[in-house]
Amino acid sequence: MTIYDELAAPMAEGDLRLEPLAEAHRVALKAACAQDADIWRIYATSYDPGHFDASFDGLLAKPDGRSFALILAGKLVGMSSYIGIDLGRMVLEIGSTYYVPAVRGTGFNERVKALMIGRAIDCGFRRIEFRVDDRNTRSQAAMAKIGGVREGVLRADRITWTGHVRDTVLFSILADEWRTR
Repeated sequence: MTIYDELAAPMAEGDLRLEPLAEAHRVALKAACAQDADIWRIYATSYDPGHFDASFDGLLAKPDGRSFALILAGKLVGMSSYIGIDLGRMVLEIGSTYYVPAVRGTGFNERVKALMIGRAIDCGFRRIEFRVDDRNTRSQAAMAKIGGVREGVLRADRITWTGHVRDTVLFSILADEWRTR
């Protein structure tokens, strides 16, 4: 079993399951992503109905990533991914995350991130990164709440799907910090 296989294995805690994202999730995830059409303007990639299929195909095709469908009490409520997996540095990013509006602010994010961070650390990763659009204050607050350290702003870092040149706020959690929290 490779480290990619270990990262991609299903995870669960109570009524929460993280399943490897697959074609079988396409229809339910497309419906979930359509629940908040306005949010996509602050994402680097859009999963709104008009862009969903191409974005979903691209996410599944990433060689340096592993993505999950997030299932709560039997219902698909979002997605999240390990992206930019760098085995040479033992660093990865958790991103491409979306939750339906009904689970935001409920502690759901902490549950998902605890599983994903724990898995990454168990696989030997020493640093977990989170890159957030400077305009996305809700995600920045969520990163701070789970113990992410705000390291700074990458100015004019990305051009989003809308053509916006975005500043990216970089957060990280180190394995040693996570173990002692």
